[in-house]
Amino acid sequence: MTTLDDTAYRYRTSVPGDAEAIEALDGSFTTDTVFRVTATGDGFTLREVPVDPPLTKVFPDDDSDDGEDGEDGDPDSRTFVAYGDAGDLAGFVAVSYSGWNRRLTIEDIEVAPEHRGRGVGRALMGLAAEFARERGAGHLWLEVTNVNAPAIHAYRRMGFSFCGLDTALYDGTPSDGEQALYMSMPCP
Repeated sequence: MTTLDDTAYRYRTSVPGDAEAIEALDGSFTTDTVFRVTATGDGFTLREVPVDPPLTKVFPDDDSDDGEDGEDGDPDSRTFVAYGDAGDLAGFVAVSYSGWNRRLTIEDIEVAPEHRGRGVGRALMGLAAEFARERGAGHLWLEVTNVNAPAIHAYRRMGFSFCGLDTALYDGTPSDGEQALYMSMPCP
């Protein structure tokens, strides 16, 4: 148990009973800046720019049933959860390990709006890093949309750096027009 801002958080590996709360968690965000991506022949540049009015992003429901509860029998996948002292789901992180490239992928990480800025995301990422070390991972890797400036800043504070770009990943989806940024960090 960890206490932050007078709120006690309990962290653990998810169980099947967590699936409904994970599905219901509000992962939306509002930001007054986004990262503008300029792709070049030799790479890409990022420039943080203001947006007015602020952008609110609500992620569409994911209809896939991908075993996010960590109980699907895959020893290389886990979901870790954080619960506040009121018994509400404060956040979760779902991860998977690939042995061929020693990469732990952060499949999804979300923190409920009322628990943001309290270290929940950092603690969940710490559990992911611990799992990565157990598996022998060389690095952690994630994908984030260029409009999620709050998450990008948080990931950078945690030690992630930019390592790639996909300008077409979101084409034909509700996120059409956004770019996928890839970030990684060495396994601590």
